[in-house]
Amino acid sequence: MRLDKYLKVSRIIKRRTVANEACDAGRVTINGRPAKASADVKVGDVLEIMFGTKPVKVEVLSVQETVKKEEAADMYRNL
Repeated sequence: MRLDKYLKVSRIIKRRTVANEACDAGRVTINGRPAKASADVKVGDVLEIMFGTKPVKVEVLSVQETVKKEEAADMYRNL
């Protein structure tokens, strides 16, 4: 699954366009490497997103095309 879509479906970032902009600005890394919005996300990847000065680090637990709001937090684990 594309990185920008994963961030939206998992509700880490609310909108896909915002996720796209964060990736373009270099604020998102996959396993320590800067990632484009089109990068592929797999189970086990570690994502780090910079929200201002606060970094958020999560591990991908599952990749699903659609998910209910209540189950979105089950797609990742905070590190």
